[in-house]
Amino acid sequence: MASIAILAAIFLWSSLGVVVRLSGVEIHVLMFYSLVVASLVQGVILCGRRYRGAVLRRENVQFPVVLGIVSCVNTFTYFFAFTRTTIANAVLTHYTAPVIVAFLAPFFLRERLTAKILFVIALATAGLWIMLDGFSIAEEQMMGIVAGLVSGVAYAIIIILLKMHAQRYHPLLLAFFANLTVMLILAPFVRSFPAHAAWSYLVIGIIHSTIAPLLYFWGFKGVTANRAAILGYIEPVCAIVFGMMFLQEKPGIHSLIGGVLILVSGYLTLRRSGTE
Repeated sequence: MASIAILAAIFLWSSLGVVVRLSGVEIHVLMFYSLVVASLVQGVILCGRRYRGAVLRRENVQFPVVLGIVSCVNTFTYFFAFTRTTIANAVLTHYTAPVIVAFLAPFFLRERLTAKILFVIALATAGLWIMLDGFSIAEEQMMGIVAGLVSGVAYAIIIILLKMHAQRYHPLLLAFFANLTVMLILAPFVRSFPAHAAWSYLVIGIIHSTIAPLLYFWGFKGVTANRAAILGYIEPVCAIVFGMMFLQEKPGIHSLIGGVLILVSGYLTLRRSGTE
């Protein structure tokens, strides 16, 4: 069930691109007001007796704040990469995260780096490479490529941190304080309220910043870091499907072949997960 929760979260997050595209709002503004919605929804729930005491404990705040800072770095550098290099370069550099996790997990989590894990990562990476039609380097794109790599490192750190600490925290507490941290970081840069996109704040705040993180954080209680990282490759595949459904985008043969390889790697990961 933990692997299914991770997949469900990834599926929901993969629709984010459609909402961002349709909203027509600057990324930092969209993120800020969506997190306002998420914080209000989560804050109301946390006011209940069941959570009130936990919210006030200092030890329950420190790690989620760190998680929020790293998440902010991850999101900003990823979206910045989209503006300074090709979509393919941004996604390929971002998804260096599973490779980084594979080599960090033995040191920080004592997870074994097996030949099977390396094979599944290689298969998923090859699928992503084919789907995005390869990597290109040009001098004017270097800043975007570096940003993509930074986002990949931040994504890997998030996975490692969650696996190290997720058992000690309720998913709702993690989501609330992490979102609140990012919201406070963004607040000084927001100068307007684009009312026409209010619907997108509600959608992202409730679905992408509340339901999806709760599923993802809960899933980490029963899934290894390597498996969670590999399952993340499913996100660009689902994003293509959402693009077809809502934006009338038509994937080419490369997207279809690469998507199949990624889905096979996801199947092998789930099969190895047993009863998780």
